[in-house]
Amino acid sequence: MPDPILTRRSVLTAGAGVAAAALAPLASAEAPNGAVPQTPVVPPKRIPLPPFDAETERKGAPARTPYPPQGRVGFALVGLGRLTVDQILPAIDKSERCRVTALVTGDRAKGLELARQYGVPERSVYTYAEYDRIRDDADVQAVYIVLPNGMHEEYVVRAAKAGKHVLCEKPMANSSAEARRMVEACKAANRKLMIAYRIQYEPHHRLVRDWTRAEKYGKVRLIEAYNGQNQGEPDQWRHKQALAGGGSLPDIGLYCLNTIRYVLGEEPIEVMGSIYSPPGDPRFTEVEMNCLWQMRFPSGVQASCATGYGSHESRRYRVLAERGWYGLDPAFSYQGLRMEDSHAEGDVEYRQNPSRGGFDQFQREMDHFAQCVMEDRRPFTPGEEGVQDHVLMEAIYRSAREGKPVKLSEIREKDPFRGPIWADNGS
Repeated sequence: MPDPILTRRSVLTAGAGVAAAALAPLASAEAPNGAVPQTPVVPPKRIPLPPFDAETERKGAPARTPYPPQGRVGFALVGLGRLTVDQILPAIDKSERCRVTALVTGDRAKGLELARQYGVPERSVYTYAEYDRIRDDADVQAVYIVLPNGMHEEYVVRAAKAGKHVLCEKPMANSSAEARRMVEACKAANRKLMIAYRIQYEPHHRLVRDWTRAEKYGKVRLIEAYNGQNQGEPDQWRHKQALAGGGSLPDIGLYCLNTIRYVLGEEPIEVMGSIYSPPGDPRFTEVEMNCLWQMRFPSGVQASCATGYGSHESRRYRVLAERGWYGLDPAFSYQGLRMEDSHAEGDVEYRQNPSRGGFDQFQREMDHFAQCVMEDRRPFTPGEEGVQDHVLMEAIYRSAREGKPVKLSEIREKDPFRGPIWADNGS
């Protein structure tokens, strides 16, 4: 995800400066309010189109209704690695409410080239040393942090002090303590903080959530989930404890953990975990290769999850209910998600693949955050959602160390850490 230059020298240098340069006083004690837009912008109207398909056909997605450029939220993208270049920048091109107005990078030449491609002024390409200057950039109302996990706290806190709203990649940080400090910094600055849980803005996962809560096939009894891939270069930042905070669990296992919490709307009351790394593998001297864990929820649902850094890519989960099962395979990829459904009616077993069509997950999550900024709403996945995942991952690691289950405080409230769900969250 980070710039290539970050994965080697400058990330390690910048990461070491979290406590010093990161939290240096800003030039002004009063941050701008970052309100968007500065002048009233008339919301776009949907262009009426004549009907095309018969009433029996699936209804397509509504036509886009983009805001004019001057009415969109201006984002500074912090970190120009693979995720930003391959996914986030193209998604902003499709966005209805967002535009890229600044780039922050450790490789200025790379930043200037991307600026030319996406129409960003040269003056709005910043190095990490110049990051605090975004305070004075009136075209930036929000930042999207796309850096190694161990650097998230530093750059979120600095963005909040600069008066900017923050969208931060997951995992939120390296620990629950760091994550809580991020939440408090944004609250103190009266800035919004959202964690980029793209799965919670994707329509197929929303359908799984709706079926689960409506008990479409009766009560859910079990959920099984796996997310794994075969890691390459040993020296990458994901294999460094200080920058990653852990191995496969916080990086890709988090998808299993967070998606199950989202689907059920419940918080686990007990976890049991184990981890393993093969001896002699240079990739796993600091972080784990595999993590397996189980969760038990107040409703009685049990979940069995696994994640790994040493096996061929597989990303799936399945919800098993009394009269049928459903889920996605692949489930956590950027594109090509495929939903599965199996149930019986009489002597016929139905196997189906419900589909809501293709959507850009990054566009949807960014447009959601932009709408929150424009309309002063609480994000669906605020910082508190990220804090809770860290609390649970720490319990899983503790269970793995101690070799016994870890009990957690029971939370009876549904979706206790999320903001309000709206139609545009994925319907």
